[in-house]
Amino acid sequence: MKDLLLYKKSFSLAMEIYVVTKQFPKEETYSLTDQIRRSSRSVNICTIEAYRKRRYPNHFVSKLTDADMENSETQGWLEFSLACNYITKELYDKLYAQSDEIGRIVQYMISNPEKFGAT
Repeated sequence: MKDLLLYKKSFSLAMEIYVVTKQFPKEETYSLTDQIRRSSRSVNICTIEAYRKRRYPNHFVSKLTDADMENSETQGWLEFSLACNYITKELYDKLYAQSDEIGRIVQYMISNPEKFGAT
């Protein structure tokens, strides 16, 4: 499981977002900071759940679509982070590119569940 590319990349992005959001203002603790941390972590957790249920193709794809949704939410929070000047444009571009790559991997897995043990 931990060798799965989606697992590695989603975990890495979630941890990077965690570090970055430590610099966000205190007044964002229960809003933007909490939301972007939650959504980025959920991508990884949905990946774990999907992989554990890969024997059931419909469940596998369903959990991957949840991961895709959470990844899209993370991108939205990144946009707010940039607009509020909590992150630089360079950091935004870097994090967004990582999230975009995660989205492409998720879509590949959704389109090819049999390649991941879903039968």
